[in-house]
Amino acid sequence: MKFFTSLICFLCYCFTWSQIPCGCDPLSDPTGTIVQVSTVAELNAALSHADANNGNMTIVLAAGEYQLTTNLLFIGDNIVNLSIRGATGNRDDVVIRGLGHNNSAVTHIFNVPATGFTVADMTIGEVFYHPIQLHNSADDALVHNVRFIDAKEQLLKVSSGDGFNDDGVVQCCLFEFTQGIAYQYYTGGIDAHKSRNWRVTNNEFKHIRSPDESLAEHAIHFWGESLGTVVEGNVIINCDRGVGFGLGPNATSGHTGGIVMNNFIHTSRDVGIGLESAPEAKVYNNTVVTENYFNSIEYRFSNTTEVHVANNLVDKLIASRNGGTGNVENNVTISNLDIFTDASNHDYHLHGNTSGITDSGISLVEVSQDVDCQSRVSPIDVGADEYAPLTNTDVVLASDGISLYPNPTEETFTIVASPEDLLDDFDIEVLDGSGQIYQSYTQMSGIVEISLSSLPAGLYYVRIRRDNILSIQLILKGI
Repeated sequence: MKFFTSLICFLCYCFTWSQIPCGCDPLSDPTGTIVQVSTVAELNAALSHADANNGNMTIVLAAGEYQLTTNLLFIGDNIVNLSIRGATGNRDDVVIRGLGHNNSAVTHIFNVPATGFTVADMTIGEVFYHPIQLHNSADDALVHNVRFIDAKEQLLKVSSGDGFNDDGVVQCCLFEFTQGIAYQYYTGGIDAHKSRNWRVTNNEFKHIRSPDESLAEHAIHFWGESLGTVVEGNVIINCDRGVGFGLGPNATSGHTGGIVMNNFIHTSRDVGIGLESAPEAKVYNNTVVTENYFNSIEYRFSNTTEVHVANNLVDKLIASRNGGTGNVENNVTISNLDIFTDASNHDYHLHGNTSGITDSGISLVEVSQDVDCQSRVSPIDVGADEYAPLTNTDVVLASDGISLYPNPTEETFTIVASPEDLLDDFDIEVLDGSGQIYQSYTQMSGIVEISLSSLPAGLYYVRIRRDNILSIQLILKGI
């Protein structure tokens, strides 16, 4: 994102802009049968109820820690359209944990062959195998705003079977090993076999690293005849390997089509983006920083044909290996990381106009926005970030005609603009004083109603912006 740091004093408060997450609005409120739980026993009872009634329900977990001593109920293929969600929307408020990576009494948190499974707004991990395993039949899964931590094997596993696992979505999640390194090499972030048309967007992956000489799996790996995967807007930090489509020279272990674009990737031991037996893959507008390896991007083996690698910003080579072929154009290799805002902390936003990078990309129909969901402006930049700085003199404050009421409020407030079209196509965000974003909306008309029911009492900022037009309002939530 072309984000900027601008200090604006507003009602005696000084506010420093922070990077804006995107594409991660809260899920809609659940409908239909809803069961509220607050203990492990109640969670198991709710799962039994879902089993008896063939799913079609939502289980909402109250804030708290849910310590498992045995596995939860297996979510069989009859339990269709089951949602399991944290009550507050904050994934740190609900934690389900096993007994650690060396204790096989808890192998999974959720083990799921059922279609239409949704899990959202919680932290899960500390298990012997996988926090989530989706079997081949578990089509249409949605994993939203989940923190995955500290499993012995892959954090999210999609296992193979006779057919394809179709149309899964993983968004706005954090995958990490909290000690900065995994327990063994046989682990990874997302490991998906025979998956079709999945989307992996706006997630963060941290410290997926092997403790020994053998490499850990990729942060994001789709293979075993997978196809059509979209990997966009992710941030990968300090992982052995970044994004992988396919594995090895055989088509049965490969990946067809798909796109990897607008990702920030930092790898510590191997390739940032690897295409292996991955025909027709597209790799567009990624920023890849690679340590202890020769190639940032590579396309390998004779089954890898017709790939298109364009507009990527890398610090190592883009290379064909073992007979891989494709069209490689308009990529930029750099030797100096000083062009980035804070490379030492893996912030790869451009901090200024850079010759050969800004306004130097070729037009690609798939690339309409950057890693922060900010619109690309032609001619686009090379890499994941589209640089478009704003200065204090560029910013137009537009507070006239915008009001919030009631203010203070106990739960809900309304934003009204006069004239009504004043807020058309504006982004609206609710933040606290540190810049933490709690809610975000794109407003299409002159009135919007926002609930603060899930937030503690206190003072919040309401930021309303479009391009260089900003309004900053204060809202006080009472007890």
